[in-house]
Amino acid sequence: MENKQYFFAVDLGATSGRTIVGTLSDGQLSLEEITRFDNHLIQTGGHFYWDIYALYNEVIKGLKTVAQRQIPISSIGIDTWGVDFVCVGDDGALLRNPLAYRDPHTFGMMDKYFAECVDKQKVYDITGIQFMNFNSLFQLYAMKCNGDSALKNASKVLFVPDCLSYMLTGEQVCEYTIASTSQMLDPRTKELDNELLGSVGLSRDQFGRMVNPATVIGTLTEEVQAMTGLGAVPVIAVAGHDTGSAVAAVPARDEHFAYLSSGTWSLMGIETKDAVINEHSFGYNFTNEGGIEGTTRFLKNICGMWLYERCRKEWTDAPRSHAELQAEAMKVAPFQSIINPDDQLFANPPSMVDAIQSYCRETGQHVPEGYAEICRCIFDSLALRYRQVFGWLKEFASFPIKTLHIIGGGSLNEYLDQFTANSTGVEVLAGPQEGTAIGNIMLQAKACGTVGDIWEMRKIIADSIEMKRFVPQDQDLWEKAYERYLEIVK
Repeated sequence: MENKQYFFAVDLGATSGRTIVGTLSDGQLSLEEITRFDNHLIQTGGHFYWDIYALYNEVIKGLKTVAQRQIPISSIGIDTWGVDFVCVGDDGALLRNPLAYRDPHTFGMMDKYFAECVDKQKVYDITGIQFMNFNSLFQLYAMKCNGDSALKNASKVLFVPDCLSYMLTGEQVCEYTIASTSQMLDPRTKELDNELLGSVGLSRDQFGRMVNPATVIGTLTEEVQAMTGLGAVPVIAVAGHDTGSAVAAVPARDEHFAYLSSGTWSLMGIETKDAVINEHSFGYNFTNEGGIEGTTRFLKNICGMWLYERCRKEWTDAPRSHAELQAEAMKVAPFQSIINPDDQLFANPPSMVDAIQSYCRETGQHVPEGYAEICRCIFDSLALRYRQVFGWLKEFASFPIKTLHIIGGGSLNEYLDQFTANSTGVEVLAGPQEGTAIGNIMLQAKACGTVGDIWEMRKIIADSIEMKRFVPQDQDLWEKAYERYLEIVK
């Protein structure tokens, strides 16, 4: 037992969350899911909010379970989705549940911000971040324009993982990878930019101290110790942005890889030593987010399984099992209908099925009917979009990309894994499914000195998991489909 170490990971996505214990023993990592729960949006008063207290309660539940089972955890780490934040009053109290990035208050705010505050090109030159209407910068601007009471009274602004760590420890920090999603951080100075902060009426002292992944934030407060039955367990700043933790878990043997973190969102990119900020990256709307050990995650956000998840909620006649549903979709002829997954139409429509059918109708294509045709349309289109972004990545990479690693829950989708290999023309290695939790755990292990650098972490991961390999097939067919895709999405 002496050489076993246990780490507690909280992994929160935009639709669900889980707590996981990772066990490191003799260079092998194993995972056990402790709890799993839904993450619900709350709609009220014309806005969408996250329930930060419900999420905190779920973290406490997981910690109580670990204490009851007498699992001697060495530390705790929390990762979440990006951009969202909580306002904290000068008495240390949370001022309100945080607005969710899918809230419509940011619609139209980017253009208004560029016209009235800082020019678009300058914002990109400072941050190197992809323009999306829900980036923290535009959320804060919308709140400022709307006279938001929480923002007006905010002594501190804490990103979601930092807020949950604060609720556990009483310590207010600003973790680097999550801060980098905000479009307010300069990757060259590795600090929040004063001009951008000032443009939304904030100053640097309204954010916590900047910490890098694998830093100890503090220990559980006496209140949390009493509630859970645990002692003064350290809470570690992992890569607070879930993609940052996921990329840390890519089981690559060397640097000649690209990654696709596949879940509700798909994030495709490469790891670089420095940020890539130029006219070319600005034109393609690529992003430079903070990675571990000073690296940059140069990537592009792609609408991922959101399309499929939303349609599944609407289909009343589709099989409940993913395997059966997808098998039916594979009986449909390929490429009958192709969409651009990143079209604004698919951001948050009342009906995703209607939105997909409407797109196909407007582009003069076969209008998919029924779950099988629509599912096939989604998978074909995602693989073709991946091909487009992969082609752009190759233009930026200073090395040949020999392998595409697909990590996250979407890596279990073997049809889409194979389509991605076919479309991009490179070997695809799928796994680990729990990439984010694994990265979270390995960064905790790094903080306590159990592992050294990123390559030692990746070797342990590669030795501990089984990856599935997909080699390109039917390339002529996919090449023709890609030419058609380019015509449709023009």
